[in-house]
Amino acid sequence: MPVFTPIPHDAFVAAIHDLAARLAADPWRADALVGIGRGGLVPAVYLSHATGLPMISIDYSGAESDGIAAALIALATRTRGGERLVIVDDINDSGRTIARLRAGLIAAGAAMDAIRFATLIDNHGSAERVDYAHRTIDRAVVKDWFVFPWEAVAPQSAIDADAAEVPDRIA
Repeated sequence: MPVFTPIPHDAFVAAIHDLAARLAADPWRADALVGIGRGGLVPAVYLSHATGLPMISIDYSGAESDGIAAALIALATRTRGGERLVIVDDINDSGRTIARLRAGLIAAGAAMDAIRFATLIDNHGSAERVDYAHRTIDRAVVKDWFVFPWEAVAPQSAIDADAAEVPDRIA
């Protein structure tokens, strides 16, 4: 049985303020934020308000569709035009999402020096690195399933199903 660890709204807001400060402290300046659907949309909206940066959203929850390819082409085009983007997600756990996004952006011809990644939680053992993270964990030690405020409204059965998708993360 997984350990479910709720992240209270006030802790989430504090994490957003921390990420905003990290972005502000970096001499590299973003032109826009990209929220990754589903988990990165809410953090990206909050971060957009905290930083004043505009937000673009892409739906990664349907990653097998042609829609994600078109969205990555559009983002790549923006970077080739000189725009700098920060891609926002809730957690970098295995690194699978970030790896797929990076590969898709490279395939679409993105200027990769114009792209950064930000997450609320970064797994130290992930196959991928992020540029900005509020908190770093070691998934080899921390097996908690983090329940973000926007997920907390789901039925427990849905939270259980999400946690069970990759059992080695929580076992």
